[in-house]
Amino acid sequence: MIRKYLKRKINNADKINDFLEKYNLPKIYFIFNRKLVVKGIYIGYFWAFIPMPMQFLGIFLSTLIFRFNVFVALLAILSTNPITYPPIWFLEYKTGLFLLGESGIKNISLSVEWFMNNWDNIVYPLYIGSAFFSIFISALIALIVNFLWKHSVLKERAN
Repeated sequence: MIRKYLKRKINNADKINDFLEKYNLPKIYFIFNRKLVVKGIYIGYFWAFIPMPMQFLGIFLSTLIFRFNVFVALLAILSTNPITYPPIWFLEYKTGLFLLGESGIKNISLSVEWFMNNWDNIVYPLYIGSAFFSIFISALIALIVNFLWKHSVLKERAN
């Protein structure tokens, strides 16, 4: 049902078409079909799980290589924000430690001095864990959305 609503509202919207023509943007990046939306979700969550500033830039650089729904990818990036960064990064750090077979740092202190002294011990497990989440967890989310979309279409056709 959401698919029908979005297709009806977004694909037929004159304002969006005028905006795309005004700035000479390709319409392929704003079409709502299953394949482009699933790719957008994968790419959006891929960049969302990488601890870096300006994750939006990663999406726009990805448009040079892949075709996907940019709007959906930007929405997926918004799932990580300054409120959700600490738990996500902590989970990525712990996952990285697990994948590396390390035990981690003892006597953690939330001070700038402590982070400066232990940065080298934190960053490697953090990025190993973020690589795991960026590749596998974003693929799992995309597969779930793809399954739900197909299931929704099949259920709609059965009625």
